[in-house]
Amino acid sequence: MNRARRAVVFTALGAGLAAALLAGVSIGAVRVPIAEVLRMAARALGFAGVPQPDATHLIIIATLRLPRVLAAALVGGSLAVAGVAMQGLFRNPMASPEILGISAGGSLGAVAVITTGLASTSVLVLPAATAFGALLAAALIYGIASTRGGTSLLFIVIAGMAVSSLFNGLVSGMLLFSKQYELSAYLFWTMGDFEGRGWQHLALAAPVLVPGVAALALFSRELNLFTLGEEGARALGMGVETVKRLLLALAALVTGAAISVAGPVGFVGLLVPHLLRLLVGPDHRVLVPASALGGAVFLLGCDLLGRSIAPPFQIRVGIITAVLGSPYLLWLVVRAQRRGGA
Repeated sequence: MNRARRAVVFTALGAGLAAALLAGVSIGAVRVPIAEVLRMAARALGFAGVPQPDATHLIIIATLRLPRVLAAALVGGSLAVAGVAMQGLFRNPMASPEILGISAGGSLGAVAVITTGLASTSVLVLPAATAFGALLAAALIYGIASTRGGTSLLFIVIAGMAVSSLFNGLVSGMLLFSKQYELSAYLFWTMGDFEGRGWQHLALAAPVLVPGVAALALFSRELNLFTLGEEGARALGMGVETVKRLLLALAALVTGAAISVAGPVGFVGLLVPHLLRLLVGPDHRVLVPASALGGAVFLLGCDLLGRSIAPPFQIRVGIITAVLGSPYLLWLVVRAQRRGGA
């Protein structure tokens, strides 16, 4: 792959991220001029002689907009990197974190605290329960799929489907006996969104997401070796089973923490890595950081789009990603079928 092309892609992603962050803190029910945002940033960086920003705009950005856009960027980049890991591990461009059944576990944790009323006691209860449910699902799946010191990727998929069905059944049972407002609260959570996300949500998720993404990036060489198949990777001296379990555990941890902030936002881990693989090539040493930037830009753009289509109403970000991602998934399926039949 041409280095100049990669440099262009990374430059475009970096510029896109800066523009998306700037637009995210500027656009909303109360529009903050771009010049005002830049002045606030300059003062925060310690530049002298910058005029004092408007107090109302400062409160809006510091307490509402900035944590929201940072959460969207962090979640988007994390889900995209988890998707890279899953696609590399399964050697399948249509793999994504959802195949692990993590979302079903997060849903069970969410509906448990919503229907019991615990979610109303603190803004952190719902994300904490979501993360716990996601990790519980991952632990069950790993335990079921592991036999005789090995972990079959096929068994992981089957176990994920079984655990997802079980957890979805439990969720349906809880909702059957829930009140109308509890049902509505759960429904809104399943759409995925960043409305109301504050610094406390970032403080809960960032200590998991940032090290988790960094750890996945450190496995770029191993992900490259997996393209040779498990036997080929083993022949080159890689501890296949150990690496496989670490990658699966890290992907589950990152996905669970991301869901705890945004809800079950779909298609980021599928669409972004697949598109960037076409642009920067299959080398995971390049693909992982590109996907982190691309995922952040994509989810920021989806959140901004949801806020801009019909103001002052906001379309939830999970709806936007579903509308954009579903046709892309169908296109991948049709293309794979045509290649298989050729």
